[in-house]
Amino acid sequence: MPPAKYHLSYWERQSFFRKIDIAVIGSGIVGLSAALRARELEPSARVAVLERGPLPLGASTRNAGFACFGSVSELLDDMDRQGEDQVWPLVERRWLGLQRLRRRLGDGRLRYEGLGGFELFRPEEQELASRCADAIPGFNRQARAITGLQETYRLANGRIPEFGLRGISQLICNTGEGQLHTGEMARGLQEKALEAGISIFNGLPVEALEERPGGVEIQTAFGWSIPAGGAIIATNGFARHLLPELSVRPARNQVLITTPLPCCPLKGCFHYDRGYYYFRNIDNRILLGGGRHLDEAGETTDEFGTTQLIRNALLRLLKEVILPGQQIPIDSWWSGIMGVGQQKSPIIRKVSPHVAAAVRLGGMGVAIGTLVGEEGAEMLLR
Repeated sequence: MPPAKYHLSYWERQSFFRKIDIAVIGSGIVGLSAALRARELEPSARVAVLERGPLPLGASTRNAGFACFGSVSELLDDMDRQGEDQVWPLVERRWLGLQRLRRRLGDGRLRYEGLGGFELFRPEEQELASRCADAIPGFNRQARAITGLQETYRLANGRIPEFGLRGISQLICNTGEGQLHTGEMARGLQEKALEAGISIFNGLPVEALEERPGGVEIQTAFGWSIPAGGAIIATNGFARHLLPELSVRPARNQVLITTPLPCCPLKGCFHYDRGYYYFRNIDNRILLGGGRHLDEAGETTDEFGTTQLIRNALLRLLKEVILPGQQIPIDSWWSGIMGVGQQKSPIIRKVSPHVAAAVRLGGMGVAIGTLVGEEGAEMLLR
């Protein structure tokens, strides 16, 4: 049901929506990072964030909280699709984005833990496992200049029993990866924005933007508009609603979390099948998500929800590999909407004189979102 239309009062216009210099559409990691950077670049500007949901609606608070930048099989898959020369610069941007996020909020606020990322392989995937193992020395040479780590990737087969995984023949550790609490990340960014004098308006859907001399008119779903000096679109998977010409499409990911376990042997972030499945420990529970490649057409949607096909696949992985022989109830399910495209590199560009876009995070929003948001603000204010 569409929102009811009404008129703003004189008081509302004067007190809340008067003389907005920079409007940011979307209050996720990209939008809040863009707003904070805009405030740094223009300390006297009035910056406002407009968010259609009561919370960031998309992926920023609905993901797994992986502070990751690329497992071996995922990077090899990317190289097969678009060439190695495009992959390592993107890995570097993900790494730099993670460091900026950690500096912005601090590891304590993020609940960051550098427990490593682990990629697992089953016996029937021996060909892929061997290819990934063979790639490790070359990947470490490339990654050394990015992460500063002597050995970013290494075989970790000896840790398979420690994690309690069944039917796994090979494990590759990414020593530079970690995990964080995305809810605390979002709260921390909101607090930073409010401390900086940035206004955040939740429950305010934006339907269109119209260029005007000297600025932009932002049309809301309530029938009234907001004038602003400029706007940054940071809605990622929902960007096509405002900018259908951009090469970005939504991608839904489905996620479950278990009830607390008597004992949780997992410590770290785990990737499987080129990163299409992922799981981790959190608060003595297992969080598991992914599987959108099982129905790519069906999961190319910005509608929230879960499907039986993918729920069954996630439950099978949980029972057969992650928690074998255990009957642990599922506490809840949810989904998040990412922004993807033919290329994994983000779109950061001016789409008109007073509007910039910072979208298409390619499923790596935690890693690259801070950098994309800051560069979007810089793009608008050049």
